[in-house]
Amino acid sequence: MSDTIGFLLNDTARMFRRDFNARTRDSGITALQSRVLTYLARYPGIRQGPLAELIEVEPITLSRMIDRLEEGGLVERRADPTDRRAWQLYLTTQAEPLLDHLRQTARAVVAEATEGMSEAEREMLSELVERVRANLSRRECQKEKETI
Repeated sequence: MSDTIGFLLNDTARMFRRDFNARTRDSGITALQSRVLTYLARYPGIRQGPLAELIEVEPITLSRMIDRLEEGGLVERRADPTDRRAWQLYLTTQAEPLLDHLRQTARAVVAEATEGMSEAEREMLSELVERVRANLSRRECQKEKETI
């Protein structure tokens, strides 16, 4: 029996997370927390609601995670100047070296996962997975428009 592409992608992502978490255990940062930090580096000042949507967690789950990251000195909340009920999220300078370490760890996991592949094969794999993601993203956006 051949596994479906969805099963293979999901199982591979699970294995990536497991390996990443094992390598970052000493830092106290999980793969999900690393995603949060990465998105904050990409989108400084993002609000918690949109960030929760990006990483696909409930807002209360993200709020607790931000609490822990803030207690660790990695993230800070700042009042949103356009909405006094909202908070914008930013990385602290203390987060930068950790984020560099997390990026190096992610590169090491990818290198191990793609061992034995040529550079052209790695690029093709990346392009194909990106196309799958784009197709699903368009479909998701289309469904959202249909429900409005």
